[in-house]
Amino acid sequence: MNSVNRITKTNQDIEFLNLTCFYEIARVLALTANMYDCLESILTILAEVKGMDNGAISIVNSTTSELKIEVAHGITDEAKRRGRYKLGEGVTGKVVATGEPIIVAQIGDEPLFLNRTRTRGIEWKKKSSFLCVPIIAAHQVIGTLSVDRMYTEGFDTDSKHDLWFLAVVSGQIAKTVQRIQLVNDEKKELFQETSELRQELLTNNRIKEIIGNSPRMQDVYEMVNRVADTKLTVLLCGEPGSGKKLVAKALHHNSSKSGGPFIMVKSSELPKHLLEREVFGYEKGAFIGAAGSKKGLIELARNGTLFFDEINEMSPAVQVKLLNVIQGQTFRRLGSSKIIKTNIRLVVATSCDLESSVKEKTFREDLFYRLNMFPIHVPPLRERQTDVLLLAESFLEKYSKENHKKIKYISESAKDLLLQYHWPGNVRELQLCIKRAVLVSNGFSINAVHLPHSMQSLDSGQCNKSYSLATSVENFERELIIEMLKKNQGNQAKTAKSLKTSLRIINYKIHGYKIEPKHFKG
Repeated sequence: MNSVNRITKTNQDIEFLNLTCFYEIARVLALTANMYDCLESILTILAEVKGMDNGAISIVNSTTSELKIEVAHGITDEAKRRGRYKLGEGVTGKVVATGEPIIVAQIGDEPLFLNRTRTRGIEWKKKSSFLCVPIIAAHQVIGTLSVDRMYTEGFDTDSKHDLWFLAVVSGQIAKTVQRIQLVNDEKKELFQETSELRQELLTNNRIKEIIGNSPRMQDVYEMVNRVADTKLTVLLCGEPGSGKKLVAKALHHNSSKSGGPFIMVKSSELPKHLLEREVFGYEKGAFIGAAGSKKGLIELARNGTLFFDEINEMSPAVQVKLLNVIQGQTFRRLGSSKIIKTNIRLVVATSCDLESSVKEKTFREDLFYRLNMFPIHVPPLRERQTDVLLLAESFLEKYSKENHKKIKYISESAKDLLLQYHWPGNVRELQLCIKRAVLVSNGFSINAVHLPHSMQSLDSGQCNKSYSLATSVENFERELIIEMLKKNQGNQAKTAKSLKTSLRIINYKIHGYKIEPKHFKG
């Protein structure tokens, strides 16, 4: 009688533990979105509620057909990395190959048990049982769920309950993996669509005359595309050398005036009394020395674009006349009473704060407000750091061709200096820097030594860094290998030959420096 009661109580205990475990697993499945967190939680529940230790979930790699531990409880990351099996290899590999569960009563007595993770000692092997069930999704084995359990008397009876229990859990795991993979696939698809739309937007916004993909330049592209084909006068603001002329040309080439001329007037390069004559033209006898009449730049720019750079350098007299051109599209030559109609597009630029000039009474307020209807701010190079290497490589290609050189690459150390430098002279300074580097280089690449001394000084933020001889040698060696990989388009055998060393050594170095040769192919 007592014996029957004891067995019934044991069965009730088992049922209670199973229900508790199922409840906790169901709760985790419902609340956890990340697959790895979900699977780790399930293994923790199995250990804490059911006493199933060393739980592991192994997944089959569809490409290599290799089985490896993805999630485990109670073993180290290093042990997880060692837990790899081919199909049919060991107990785990056999479960995947056959699709049938396997029970090992005592681990130490089973020759198929390979203990790749090296987590079971001699004592553990005598006391532990091993249970492994397949994880099946869409009629295909995608992995295994395995646990250790203490070996006790009555193992045969208990193992049937445990095996049934693990089979149910593995079914839940399979559904979870499928559900999360479906969500992840949808996220990937959405991300891909978003990336394609973003790329399409970037492509549509891109101005072929200008190089740069930085967010600040994307703002410039958007503004140019909005105003290019209108009649509005555009004010370009930016530091000297930041590329205002290129933006002005982009406005011209993307407008209905693109078939007409693009004429640039640099106000600061002409004396103020000559600027008026050059811009508006003059009649014979308008001033001493005016032996004949002459068309001004406004007339020459007919049906095109007139670009005034450094507009703040204009004299008050020229400012008044320019205001008339903007307001009424009319002007008069010097010494003439005849009003001439014009249809030019006006683009102006300044590197100073025109509002301050207005306050100082050196620039007309009414002209400023007419010019400031559509301002575009051209960012300095230091605010578009991601464009530095794009610009540098473009200048490299240009000046290599011009000077009949075969320079193809910028070395890693040179790139570091280019990215660290603050570029007070903006794009123009970078252009001259690369032009000089091309002239002084005699190899296939631009190295740090070819850049100006000002860039190689300690002012670029690296003044407090000091390197040991070993580190310096490693940096040089890594850079040299990268340069040869670039030259040989990622071919490691050719790289080894170029460096007069063996393929084995090159492979060892590439692995040690974590270089990816595939990045240099093509």
